[in-house]
Amino acid sequence: MIFLSFLRPRSLRLVLLVAALIALWPRPGYAHDAASWGGLFRTSDDGATWFQSNHGHLVSGALAVAVSPSDSRFLLLGTDGGLLGSRNGGLDWDAVAPDLLVGPVFAIASDGQHVLVATARALFRSDDGVAWAPAATPLGASPARSLVWGGRPGEAYLVGWQGLFRTDDWGGSWIPVDSGLPSPRVGALVVDAQTSGLLFAVVDGALFASPDGAHSWQRRGAGLPAGGVQALALDPRQAGALWAAGQDQAFRSADRGVTWAAVGAPLPDHETEIRGIAPSGDGSAMVLSTHRGIYRTQDGGQSWTLLVDNVPGHIEAGPLVRDPSQPSALYAGFSLTPYDEQWARAADGRSLVSGLTATELLGAAAFLVTLGLGAAGALRALSRGRRGATETIPAAESQCPGASLPERIAAKARGEGEVVR
Repeated sequence: MIFLSFLRPRSLRLVLLVAALIALWPRPGYAHDAASWGGLFRTSDDGATWFQSNHGHLVSGALAVAVSPSDSRFLLLGTDGGLLGSRNGGLDWDAVAPDLLVGPVFAIASDGQHVLVATARALFRSDDGVAWAPAATPLGASPARSLVWGGRPGEAYLVGWQGLFRTDDWGGSWIPVDSGLPSPRVGALVVDAQTSGLLFAVVDGALFASPDGAHSWQRRGAGLPAGGVQALALDPRQAGALWAAGQDQAFRSADRGVTWAAVGAPLPDHETEIRGIAPSGDGSAMVLSTHRGIYRTQDGGQSWTLLVDNVPGHIEAGPLVRDPSQPSALYAGFSLTPYDEQWARAADGRSLVSGLTATELLGAAAFLVTLGLGAAGALRALSRGRRGATETIPAAESQCPGASLPERIAAKARGEGEVVR
């Protein structure tokens, strides 16, 4: 901003006016509340009350959450700026392998000892949550949509940007397992750890089941909206029961997804994009994470409330994860940047800055120009003050030769001649 010091006062005012006009020029609004913040939130009573769980770290986007099945105090949080880990249930967090896990972390899986994580470009594994190393990354899988523990030693599933993959050696190698599915773009995957080899996938809004570890697939979903399934979850209490959500409605199946029935009433806001579903044990309470935030019912879906107390208001909710040791405890993630945009940027190789509009970039430039003008003005005023003080000292000395320096300067300011002692 050195060039600003050479501008005449009229030119400075003109530049300032242009900068202000650019900064204040109307821009399109966004759906989220700019006063809110993203991050991780926890409830221990099926969503009735919530509290922030990422104290000490400002998180603008919580992209993935994993709770260790062997120790629920061990949490991993994938954010848009790296991986965070907590060993005491979220009371304290530390950055995990910040030199290796750079940028957003989109997916996490843990079997209680080993961990797999996915960044925008690669997969990494750890055998203790401390030491990390690169894992094999299938072609076309990044950025991963999710990682799911398969329930058996070494087994995990990778829902890639394109394709579904399975590993039997915890990321040492992967095999594609989407043969028999209508599309390689899998939207959601659920593994029934109580029934060996049983898993469910949502592909293009339709439900598919595999009874043999993804070697074969069967179409299921009688009673579900055609092409409209968005979220899927296991029932926390009843074996073989599933929950699904889509087209503003919750559904339940008691026969491993063969037949389904609608539960309660639709959401009050139409065309809501549902990311996660978590029912209570008796089904009376239910939580949905959506692009509008968190919805909850306490009467079996007969009425729904969009939560605003103790959770971010009007910004997107994404990952919704149950604590395996406490069925009524849930973790929900929120993001200032829409989740779809987070993944799309990574898939296109774009950064956060590349997603800004020309007006936003001009606004940022205008802010910097305004800041430079203020700094230049302050420096100029400081320079004038120093010159004035320098000129005052000799004059004061000549008029008050017997006085101290402060007394001579004060006498000069009062217009007095010589200081009389």
